[in-house]
Order: sequence, then structure tokens, then C-alpha cells
Amino acid sequence: MLQLKELNAWYGKSHVLHGVNLQVQPGEIVALLGRNGSGRSTTVKAVMGLVDAKGSAAWNGQALLGRKPFEIAHLGLGYVPENRDIFPRLTVHQNLLLGQRRGVTNPRWSFDDMYTMFPRLKERQHTAAGVLSGGEQQMLTLCRTLMGDPELIMIDEPTEGLAPKIVELVAQYLKALKERGVAVLLVEQKLTIALAISQRCYVMGHGTIVFEGTPAALSADADLRREWLEV
Repeated sequence: MLQLKELNAWYGKSHVLHGVNLQVQPGEIVALLGRNGSGRSTTVKAVMGLVDAKGSAAWNGQALLGRKPFEIAHLGLGYVPENRDIFPRLTVHQNLLLGQRRGVTNPRWSFDDMYTMFPRLKERQHTAAGVLSGGEQQMLTLCRTLMGDPELIMIDEPTEGLAPKIVELVAQYLKALKERGVAVLLVEQKLTIALAISQRCYVMGHGTIVFEGTPAALSADADLRREWLEV
């Protein structure tokens, strides 16, 4: 499905990613962990064509590097940025409408699905998105991306700044994606949620992958967690 080989990326002259190798298989949840500045967000931005990158990034055998972000999205990749990027003056329903992917027959997700998963969004569907709480905006961003019917969704720090109850809701949401056959690449700092829902984990440090394995293997490696994850 998604395969990165020797992926390098830059912000201007700053070389951020140094030969990242990573893959996500159909229908699995993969956690991409690491401290701030380790290169996690840059990795997903490189996949989406948002930063300068070299090496190889392929989606179902199709090269991604050099394509525009909207072209990559049309191939079936969804991206939920850390800063949410909702349209504040549009209503909740209008934000979801903008996320719809045209020309898709029998999409996995509908408005009813979104409102069933998150009843609070249904209650506020005619409310301007800019007045929603942080947790509600995060739910809206996730749902808007799903309306594009992606086969893989890359989510950057979905639990950042959210209350514990909302974090639990996000975890349930991600499991629901897997049940519908959507693969997830989860960029996350909270080790607990990542280990609870993912099938495989990658740990990044200084722009490279320093660990690849199962949640159980990562849980058992206290030295690695101390060196690359713990504050």
C-alpha cells in the first residue's frame, strides 16, 4: 500500500528527513512515534507533497513525489493536519460537504455515518465551525477527511490538547476506521493510545527510523523508550 524508501525531506535548506523507510499495509493501524522535532509530521507532509522531498514514496505502486497534494488525495490518501484547518465561517455541514470526493460510487462514509459516530456534530451541524470547542473541531476535521473516502488516512497528533474523554472517543473512532477497511498512519506523542490501538509502531529520532516493531516489543524495550520517547 504505502511504502517509503530512503525518503529525504527539506524545509528550505534545512535537511529534516534522512532516509526514512516505512510501510503501511491495507487495513492496519501504524503508529509513528517520537519527540517533537523528530520528523514525524514532516514524514506525512512529504507523502502529501507539502514539503520538498527526494527518495521514493509509493502508493499502491504509484509514485507520489512530484505530484500536487490534491492529486495525491484523489489517489485515496487522506491527511488530517495537526492544526485542524477547518473553515471557521462555514457550518459543520458545509465543512463536511467540502470534504466529499466526487465521482466515487458506493463510498464508505456518509453524512449519517459522521453524525452517528459524533452526535455532537449532528447537534451543531448548522453552527459555524469557528465557534466549536477544540475537541469538536478535531472531530470535524477527522470526519471531513473521511468524506473524501480515503483508503489510508494519515492523522497528525489527533489527541493534542484534548480532554481524556475526547481522547477515548478518538481511539474508538480510529478502531472504527480499521473495521471499515481504512488504514491509519497515526502520528502521536501519547504512547498509551498508540500502543493500545496500533498493530505496528515506528519510532523516529533525528529524522530517521530508530525502531520498527510491535507494540509489545516497544513496551518491553525500556531503554529505547527512555532514549527516544520519554521526556
